[in-house]
Amino acid sequence: MIKFFYNVAPNPMKVALLLEELGLPYEAIAVDTRKGEQFAEAFLAVNPNAKVPAIVDGEVTIFDSNAILLYLAEREGQFVATDLRSPARGQMLAWLMFVASGIGPFSGQSVHFRHMAPEPKEYALNRYDFEAHRQWGVIEKHLAGKSFMVGEAYSIVDMAFWGWARMLPFVLGTGEATWTQYPNVKRLLDAISARPAAQRAEALKTKHAFKTEMDAQAKQFMFPQNERLNKA
Repeated sequence: MIKFFYNVAPNPMKVALLLEELGLPYEAIAVDTRKGEQFAEAFLAVNPNAKVPAIVDGEVTIFDSNAILLYLAEREGQFVATDLRSPARGQMLAWLMFVASGIGPFSGQSVHFRHMAPEPKEYALNRYDFEAHRQWGVIEKHLAGKSFMVGEAYSIVDMAFWGWARMLPFVLGTGEATWTQYPNVKRLLDAISARPAAQRAEALKTKHAFKTEMDAQAKQFMFPQNERLNKA
């Protein structure tokens, strides 16, 4: 059985969705990052980068959400183009890496500087908010006239998209007005969220009482870089 190390942030939820879509048996192992559980030696043996998600599949250990999506989809031969020379394969890889290297990092930094960072933060927030909007605008335009991210086939790219799109009003700080600006994103988000597998993935939130307080201890675990400022 696959061991799935998770919390309910966007990246682990992508993997939860694929596991549910594939119908694979898995053991969900909560890693409460606000309690510092990502730094436990047992977890560092799984992911030395101290991040979720990660999986252990027999003798195979993989971390990074997009790597896990690609591994599991290719292992099962579902939700991924397997012909290495096909246009669909090229588009799948391109958009999956766009989410991995663009949407995820810039949306995450937009969240951090909007909701977590101390003042002054105007310059940093402006940079990451601008880039988050720009990159979601790329997806919004790309989805015009398309059912899914890669042609007409539901794939791991849509699952990677879903993990972050669920959080878009929080990412951009624009509330429900977000969907007026990004109607194609909302259309695909709603279509994926209506799937039974997505609803089962969302139910993982109820299986563990993750710490919700962003108290001093949680900030120390989540943002250890701030210790350097305290010593300055």
